[in-house]
Amino acid sequence: MSVVAKVMTVAPIGFEGRIIEVESDTTKGLPSLQIVGMGSKAIDEAKERVKSAIANSLLEYPARRITINLAPAELPKDGTHYDLPIALAILASSGQLRQEELDKAAFAGELALDGTLRPIRGAIVIAEAAKKRGLTHIYLPSANVDQASLIEGIEIIGVDSLKALFLHLKQEMRITPAGKQTGQKSSPEESTGPELDDIYGQEQAKRALIIAAAGPHNILFTGPPGAGKTMLARALSGLLSPLTAEEQVTLTKLYSLAGESTEERVASRPFRSPHHTSSRVSLVGGGTNPKPGDISLAHLGVLFLDELPEYPRSSLEALRQPLEDKTVSISRANGHVVFPADFMLVATMNPCPCGYYGDATHECSCSSMQILNYQKRLSGPLLDRIDMIIPVSRVPHRYLLKSDSVSKKQHKNAQKLINDTKKIQHNRYRSSMKNNGNMTNRDIKKYAALSDEAHALLETASKKLDLSARRYFKTIKVARTIADLDHSEHITPSHISEALQYR
Repeated sequence: MSVVAKVMTVAPIGFEGRIIEVESDTTKGLPSLQIVGMGSKAIDEAKERVKSAIANSLLEYPARRITINLAPAELPKDGTHYDLPIALAILASSGQLRQEELDKAAFAGELALDGTLRPIRGAIVIAEAAKKRGLTHIYLPSANVDQASLIEGIEIIGVDSLKALFLHLKQEMRITPAGKQTGQKSSPEESTGPELDDIYGQEQAKRALIIAAAGPHNILFTGPPGAGKTMLARALSGLLSPLTAEEQVTLTKLYSLAGESTEERVASRPFRSPHHTSSRVSLVGGGTNPKPGDISLAHLGVLFLDELPEYPRSSLEALRQPLEDKTVSISRANGHVVFPADFMLVATMNPCPCGYYGDATHECSCSSMQILNYQKRLSGPLLDRIDMIIPVSRVPHRYLLKSDSVSKKQHKNAQKLINDTKKIQHNRYRSSMKNNGNMTNRDIKKYAALSDEAHALLETASKKLDLSARRYFKTIKVARTIADLDHSEHITPSHISEALQYR
C-alpha cells in the first residue's frame, strides 16, 4: 500500500497568502511525474527541475508513477517556490523522509538543477500565512531570510540546498535558525535627491511642500518650464519621516509580491515616478495573476507624476478610486484581489502646451482653444481629489547663484517640524497608520473643530469660491495640518486662510 505524503506551503493570493497542501503518492507503473491542482506553466516545468535536483543531491528519485496534488485544487497556483515542497513530498512518499519530520513546518523555494535553492518572490507573505496557520517554523532560501524575519512568532530557517535540508530533517546536520531582526535593518540612506536648501526662492512652494509632507496631502505644482517644479517634487523624498516596523512589513510584502525586492526589506519610504507612456495596468496593477502596480508600490510614500496632462486620460481617471479609498481593487476571471494604495500624489504641469501662459518674461504662443483643450485633459473629479494646487513662477537669474547662509539649515528644520507634526497626529489618532490626510468626515468633526471665526471665514469663502463638499473638507484637513505645524490645538482663521490660498 502506497503512502500519501503531505508538505505545507503557501500560495500568495493578492496581498495575502493561502495554505497549500502538496500531496504526493507513488504507485506501481511506468516512471512518470504528474502534477495536478490548477498549476501554472512554471509549476508544470518543476517536473524537470525537481528530478534533476533530487538526483544531483545524491538522493533517490523513485522509478515509479508519481502523482502530485496541490490542494485545494480549485485555487490557481503560480510560482517557482513550489519546487522545494514537491521534492520533499516525493522523498517522503518514497520512504526517504518520515511524515513527522515535515509536520508543523512550511517549505518554499526554487530548485536549481544541482539542488541549490534560489530566492523566491513573496517570501514575507509565505511566512505571514504560515504563522497565521499555526505552523512553528518555515524553511526558505537563505537569500529570503532577512525579508521573512520581519514576521515575528515563527522560526525562520534559511536553506542553501536540498541536500543540506534533507540532512537537517534527518538530524544529521544542524541548520541554525535565523535570529529575529525586527525594525529597521539599518538607518535609511541619506537622500541623494535635491534638498530645500538647493532650491532658490519659491518660499511659498516650499511652505506648501512642508505642509503636504506633514499631512500628507496631494499636491500639484503648476508653472512654466524651468521654474523648479520637478526639483521641488523630488526634494519631498528627503522630508518624509522614517518607516515604522509595521510599515516596513507592509511595504516589503508589496515589493516582494511585485518581484522588485525578493531578498531585502524595504527600509525607506517609496518614491515612484512612472513615465507618462506607462500602461494603465503597470500604473494600477493587474495582469493574469494580479500584481501590485506603481500606485500600490507607492503605498505609504509618494507617487510622482511629472507633466500630469501627458498621461493617458484612462490612466489618470483610474487614480480617482484609489485616491479616495486608499486601496485598489482588481477583479479578473480567476479571482479578486485588493492591494493597499495609501500614497501621496505629487504632480507637475505646465499651464499650456508651450508652457509660458501667464509668464511675465516669455510670450505664450498658444491659442485660447489650445490652452483650454490642454487644461481639459485633467478632469474636475481628479482635480477635486488634489488637496493643494501651487503656482510656481520662474526665479530671476540673478538669484540663482546667490549665496544665502540663512537657508542652509532650512531642510533640516523642515524635517524636524514634519516629524514633530507626525508625532502629534500619532498621539491624536493613536495609530501610526492614521493621519490628517486620510481623516474621514467623522474624524473631521471629532478632531478638527473650528472656532466660530474660522467657521464663518470658511463658509464665506466656500460660497464665493463655489467649493464642492470634497474641497470643503479637504480645506479643513489642510488647515488641521497647518495648525499642527503651529502646535495649535484649535484651527484658527489664519490656518483657514492659508489653506484656502492653496486651492
